[in-house]
Amino acid sequence: MLDDLPVNTTPGDPQQSSLPSREVSWLDDALLLGIMASLAGCGLIYEYLLSHYAGRILGALEAAIYTMIGLMIVSMGVGAFAARKIKCAFTGFAMLELTVALCGSFAIIVTAAVIGFGQQLPLAIANTLGLPPDHLPNGGFIAGLQTLSKYLPYVWGVLLGLMIGMEIPLIARVRQSLSEAHLLHNAGTIYGADYIGAGIGAAIWVGFMLAIDIQLAAALTASVNLLAGLVFIWRFWAKIRHVKWLLIGHIIASVVIGILAVKGPNWEQHFNNLLYKDHVVYAKATRFQQLNFTERLRGGGLAPVYNLYINGRLQFSSSDEHIYHSFLVHPTLAASARHNNVLIIGGGDGLGLKQVLKWQPKAVTLMDLDQDLLSLFTSPPADMPQRLSDALLALNGNSLNDPRLTLVVDDAFNGVDKLIQKGQMFDAIIVDLPDPSHPDLNKLYSDLFYRKLNELLSADGVITVQSTSPYHARKAFMSVGKTLTAAGFNVKQYHHNVPSFGEWGWSMGSKMGKNPQQRLATLQTLPVPEEWLTPGLIKASFEFPGDFYDDIDSINVNEIGSLQLYHYHLAAWSEYEVINLF
Repeated sequence: MLDDLPVNTTPGDPQQSSLPSREVSWLDDALLLGIMASLAGCGLIYEYLLSHYAGRILGALEAAIYTMIGLMIVSMGVGAFAARKIKCAFTGFAMLELTVALCGSFAIIVTAAVIGFGQQLPLAIANTLGLPPDHLPNGGFIAGLQTLSKYLPYVWGVLLGLMIGMEIPLIARVRQSLSEAHLLHNAGTIYGADYIGAGIGAAIWVGFMLAIDIQLAAALTASVNLLAGLVFIWRFWAKIRHVKWLLIGHIIASVVIGILAVKGPNWEQHFNNLLYKDHVVYAKATRFQQLNFTERLRGGGLAPVYNLYINGRLQFSSSDEHIYHSFLVHPTLAASARHNNVLIIGGGDGLGLKQVLKWQPKAVTLMDLDQDLLSLFTSPPADMPQRLSDALLALNGNSLNDPRLTLVVDDAFNGVDKLIQKGQMFDAIIVDLPDPSHPDLNKLYSDLFYRKLNELLSADGVITVQSTSPYHARKAFMSVGKTLTAAGFNVKQYHHNVPSFGEWGWSMGSKMGKNPQQRLATLQTLPVPEEWLTPGLIKASFEFPGDFYDDIDSINVNEIGSLQLYHYHLAAWSEYEVINLF
């Protein structure tokens, strides 16, 4: 039998009557529903927090969100059944909120510590045993630990899901014990508060918490759980067993969560920095992505190497970014009949823009979604180390402050519609977006998006799209080319080795006349100052192995809504990561 009878009661005490007055019952009801709505918001935020962390730190955003939400929903169902085993709903609920608050506040920082330890363990062993750098112990137990540590956010998700699932049944039993009149609409009323609270939690996450440190967000969310527990203890003091110990636990937890709110973000960042081989000199979380800059000192008078990682994936390295951006830009503009007005989609670091400006265009429009990223490369913030600020502005030639540039901060899929509405036309279009590793990015590689760009391109112009690796993601690479062709372009693909990335590829398309390769066949010299790239390298980059396109007919166009390219990319890079793990 479930026991919801009052405890700590004294016979004859008027405050312990089995049925409270109508006024007290109404106040209690409002309090319980308010608590339920607040906790529902916290539960949804925990789902977002854990999936958000897994995506930004481990680079698995596309799968983390769906996996986390699915696991937590199932766990909540199990938790709802498990709540039947709790005898006293009042005591159980107070203990539950204390536990949820502690788990929620520690989940991120403990995960960061375990993952960082797993990454540093091979280096520590190698240093202890005097092993050379190419003999780091990365197999066996260590490989297993590193792999398992990546699933730790999901473990926290299951634990929190189990406890969150207990909240509604316990609140329902508390309401029932306070007044039998609530029985008729008990479930409907509580679920209504739950759904509304979840919606408010989602709004808080999008409108506020996305812009703050993830560990601070976790601590703030946990503090709401803790506050709900304290209010519950205060109101139902006489009905809760071991109430003084629970109150002491809440007070101690308040101090701990306060420390995690103040110190936790720095601790978490230090743990995250252990994921990188080079020293992390600056990190910033924007509304859309996690940015990490690393520094590798080389000595001998050589300049340091700076790398930018976005959501754990290398975006560029200062040691060889010129190779990537030279191949992205110069063949495009050399194949274009004119280059007075150029459109760049993505490329918020300004590195591609630097190469475009060598062609002395009259105007350049650059469209990027992330204002914070643009700001780092336009006017670096005061908290960025001065040596990094100077290096970034030197690297992109301060291109983002060029007076010929028009910056557009917008989602490209919708932003290009505004350019079409204005009747703008461009002599060349350069699409420098991250790989289609997420469904939201997939639409920017779709046939519909490329048809929009077709409307913006002059008849004698050329478009080039970065197209992932033809070696590691061959099907994805070919799908980009076929999708451009389906959008009305005459497409040729080319590739070259970029040491930081390996073999990399691009797709170039023209609207009328000769295809891009034919246009570049007569190129003898580049009409711009360029120390590295030569016409010979450009022409050779269009050559592929004889059997490379043998199965091109089996490759699908990335139609809007199909997620075809996303699946090609995900399958290719998942297989590559498994191979490298062993």
